[in-house]
Amino acid sequence: MKRLNKTFFAFLLAFLPFMAMAQIDGEFVKPRTGKFLLKNATVVTVTKGTLNNTSVLIENGKILEIGTSIAEAGTEVIDCTGLFIYPGMIDSGTRLGMVEVSSVAETVDYADLGSFTPNMQALTTVNPNSEAIPVTRVSGVTTVLTVPTGGLFPGTAALINLNGYTPDQMYAGFKAVVMNFPSSARRGRFDRRSDEDIKKDNEKALKEANDLWENAVSYNQMKKNGAELNYYPEMDQLSKVVSRELPLLIEVNAASDIQNAIKWVEGKNARVIFAGVAEGWRVADEIAKSGIPVLTGPVQELPTRQSDRYDIPYANAGKMAKAGVKLAIRTNEEENVRNLPFHAGFAAAYGLGKEEALKAVTINAAEIFGLADQLGSVEVGKVANLIVSTGDPFETRTQIMHVFISGYRIPLSNRHIRLYQEFLERSPGLNAN
Repeated sequence: MKRLNKTFFAFLLAFLPFMAMAQIDGEFVKPRTGKFLLKNATVVTVTKGTLNNTSVLIENGKILEIGTSIAEAGTEVIDCTGLFIYPGMIDSGTRLGMVEVSSVAETVDYADLGSFTPNMQALTTVNPNSEAIPVTRVSGVTTVLTVPTGGLFPGTAALINLNGYTPDQMYAGFKAVVMNFPSSARRGRFDRRSDEDIKKDNEKALKEANDLWENAVSYNQMKKNGAELNYYPEMDQLSKVVSRELPLLIEVNAASDIQNAIKWVEGKNARVIFAGVAEGWRVADEIAKSGIPVLTGPVQELPTRQSDRYDIPYANAGKMAKAGVKLAIRTNEEENVRNLPFHAGFAAAYGLGKEEALKAVTINAAEIFGLADQLGSVEVGKVANLIVSTGDPFETRTQIMHVFISGYRIPLSNRHIRLYQEFLERSPGLNAN
């Protein structure tokens, strides 16, 4: 993707040792690993019910034991009496780590030139030292899918845990080639194209998608037959979707486009996931029948049509879930990924229900990404991505007291908190009378 200019890159290198650490009371504190015993909490496992007065033992990045009488010897005990343990939340669609300051082009790296760039890796563009990452973590979000945008096939998305010095350290084990499905709808209220022009643009884009897919099928067949192929990284990456090595993440929103996308993938034998699906409620039964899982959101959004009820974006997830669609929730944000709990909370209040909303930001996401044996619930053997809170994380009054990512205890500090602490009680200047 785009290269950072030399000045900005030098700035990053100069501050790299410091940016990964949190500053608390004037001292830098790093995330640290160890053997931690979270004692006497209410454990909301998500998959195995809620356990009262229960302790969780963390060691070597994993959940080692869950029970009521775990030995304390050799552990760092954290008293969680009156607190709740949840699995860390998963945001299933963001640009986190690929944007630092939206108005500064050198810090925006989620899109590349061209319509066909599936080989461009979102993972390589992630800045582990982004100020937005600690802002996100203290809200209980421990894992996000970071997704490139742009043309027809803009790149390959990657799931990352929000701790690490390098993108590879953050990688959580899932990638998917992204496709922006050709839309027959207007691009927005300021789209002045005629209906005929919209139809022509849609037909042209669909033809391009079909041609590229057919070429990928041929390319994959030649690879299987051992043919010598010219260097063609774009086609090589798309061929991994044809061979089912990688799933295809299709961004699609309008009801008619969702229907067309369902038809388009029929017979392709690809592992398909839909993303966005803003008008999924209109065709929920068809999505459910297709068996295609959905990463829906943002929930806190305006309706796609002026004639729709104001609250239909809030109710979209619930309506799809009731029809039998397997879904997870995303914010589709870059700076405000921290608001994932409130997107889920709105969905819960408008028909999805609290239990299903919690699943939509934990175990459902893990299952859709093929990582249910590692993430998404509090179970022995899983990665220790955990949050400890004073209550329901979807409620604004709830405070996140502790965060663990891959077994690392994460300092609960960020730029927002440091500025708050600095200016909450300002002392007069030295020269004040």
